[in-house]
Amino acid sequence: MQPSNLIFDDLARVASGALNAVGGVREEFEARIKEQFQRRLGDMDLVTREEFEVVREMAQKAREENEVLAAKIKTLEAALKTPAKKPVPKPTKSTD
Repeated sequence: MQPSNLIFDDLARVASGALNAVGGVREEFEARIKEQFQRRLGDMDLVTREEFEVVREMAQKAREENEVLAAKIKTLEAALKTPAKKPVPKPTKSTD
């Protein structure tokens, strides 16, 4: 029984070593893929999240200002369409 246990122990060690080697290859593969992915993203000239948020806030502020100005324009256009009451001229005294 002793020799069969030694064979199983040896097989277990070989399998463990193979799994460790496969794990190492997997980690190396993931590192290479991540490196290439980051390099490709760097070449794409993408904006950062912070830059995106700043521009989004600027657009929101511009949209709000635009709504205020549109309301003012509407008010002014309405004022132009309604005829203004002309002041009644005061009678002048004739000095004949």
